[in-house]
Amino acid sequence: MELSYCVVNTNGREHLLTCLRAIAACHPAGVEHEILVLDNASDDGSVDLIAQTAQRERDIGDHLRLIVTERRQGKAQNDSLLLESAKGEFCLLLNEDSEVLPGCAEALLGALRADPAAGAAGAQLLAPDGTPQPCAWRLPGFGTALAQALFLHRWLVTESGGGETRMVGWAQSAAMLVRRAAAEEVGWLDPDFFVYSDETDFCKRLGDAGHPTLYVPAARAIHHEQLANDRAAGSRRVVEFHRNRDLYMRKHHGPAAAAAVRALTAFSYMPRALAALVLPGHDPGWYLLHARQAWRPQGEGIREAAEAWNAGLEADGDAGA
Repeated sequence: MELSYCVVNTNGREHLLTCLRAIAACHPAGVEHEILVLDNASDDGSVDLIAQTAQRERDIGDHLRLIVTERRQGKAQNDSLLLESAKGEFCLLLNEDSEVLPGCAEALLGALRADPAAGAAGAQLLAPDGTPQPCAWRLPGFGTALAQALFLHRWLVTESGGGETRMVGWAQSAAMLVRRAAAEEVGWLDPDFFVYSDETDFCKRLGDAGHPTLYVPAARAIHHEQLANDRAAGSRRVVEFHRNRDLYMRKHHGPAAAAAVRALTAFSYMPRALAALVLPGHDPGWYLLHARQAWRPQGEGIREAAEAWNAGLEADGDAGA
């Protein structure tokens, strides 16, 4: 089999339906494929929706395999499980809130076929209104943190944009095609990254093994970013984001470089917080939260929320035993 679509879903019921229908509508003709959906212990009726959709819509159901976890797991662990379970030579990692557009899978496949050494290829992500979003960057380090602190990141760090397929440091995994053999070679994704920086670490390790990551602007996908729009869970996301960025730095650059990057990153948020005092629609507290977490990542993040959910599930099970 050539292509496995690999979708992770956590309580994304309505977005998931859009994702699956887009896969069916945009799949390139003549490419043998499967659709793997991993439901991450959702409690919003996602599993029932998948079953009903598979029964009604045969262009989805005829290719669908469903994996259901009993406990909430991190994105890296779930993506690894999908990659290990996939039959395809190439695996298109998708979030449940990703919507591939016509030609997306075909362009990504073409890029990896044309470059047998490449390990992954990222699509150009779009906001729901069609605006292109930054989605590929240089690998993090002291230099990229300095560029961010000097407000030069758009020119010196971001690598998406333009019209040519090219090599990048890392690409966002909301719509990223992976050569399965390369992923297996490097040991899949690192589960220590619960969410955020998981694909950064993955692309770094692929590159170190001789399998660079490509950015493919001809491949386009809408990223609805449901979690990013959920401000109720905002503080947890900020904790998780900076904790895993720090984990990446310590893993690949050591404690001294990690400390320097924490300081530079925290500093970069302070001018934004000051500007937010006078700019309408901006919250200075949001930038200060980022600054505090960048300087010293601590508190409860998305990992702790999942652990609490799992603990509640186990308590309910014990009570019913």
